[in-house]
Amino acid sequence: MVEDAHEPGGTGEVLIVTGMSGAGRSTVANALEDLDWYVVDNLPPQMLRPLLDLAGRLGGQLPRVAAVVDVRGRDLFAELPAEAQAIRDSRNLRVVFLDASDEVLVRRFEAVRRPHPLQGNGTIVDGIHRERTLLAPLREGADVIIDTSRFNIHQLANRVGDLFADAEAPAHIVTVQSFGFKYGLPPDADLVADMRFLPNPFWNDDLRGLTGEDAEVSDYVMAQDGAADFLDAYANALRPVLAGYQRENKRHSTVAVGCTGGKHRSVAMAIALAERLKDATGVSVRVRHRDLGRE
Repeated sequence: MVEDAHEPGGTGEVLIVTGMSGAGRSTVANALEDLDWYVVDNLPPQMLRPLLDLAGRLGGQLPRVAAVVDVRGRDLFAELPAEAQAIRDSRNLRVVFLDASDEVLVRRFEAVRRPHPLQGNGTIVDGIHRERTLLAPLREGADVIIDTSRFNIHQLANRVGDLFADAEAPAHIVTVQSFGFKYGLPPDADLVADMRFLPNPFWNDDLRGLTGEDAEVSDYVMAQDGAADFLDAYANALRPVLAGYQRENKRHSTVAVGCTGGKHRSVAMAIALAERLKDATGVSVRVRHRDLGRE
């Protein structure tokens, strides 16, 4: 369940992320960092305004700041409502409250084998009840409430993206990278395509000194049997993969396209593949040529 009183977006934004221990604060903090928020974890409430003053003095370098504030701050946490109100009077502030059912919270604490921060000499349930009572006023005044009971970490991260991503930011960035097999596979490649099934322009005297970025080489490569068929089929096969990456909150991927030296076939095919993928929903495509400058 999500109750949202404000629309996300804009600049100079401030988020306070709080809520029940075990409800997913770390997942939310990581997701916000992936969305280019500046995130500070376990911040005492009294340091919120100095942090925002510093951000203001940096001249827009930190346009979106999120602070995770919770009961780990112990007695300091009691100051959060007053500090939040003081900030709200002068800034675009939203309070995000993460919640989950008692049963789910118990299972999560048992899974990680850690005590609840407020259970003391009691049980996990005792700690949850104490925390729920303590946080009731904050939950009542929160701008966004996210019940994570039925979310896994990927679903929660996706929900954070729905609420707090820049509206113009792509959900997924794919790098199509050419490379030469003789220099080794790219270690960060998610998928690898081998262009050595095509004739090598290196053996053509007129093309040897050129690269796949040159029209003469690109035209030669694309004219070979199987080149266009491969590109069409591979691009179509990648579309559901890229859509699945978005659903699983994988924000970056690398599709490596290789040939022998990384100069002719892989370069031409990487450029052509990127062109075919540029209209994929929610995807931004960029091209890199790892070995183009090598001798």
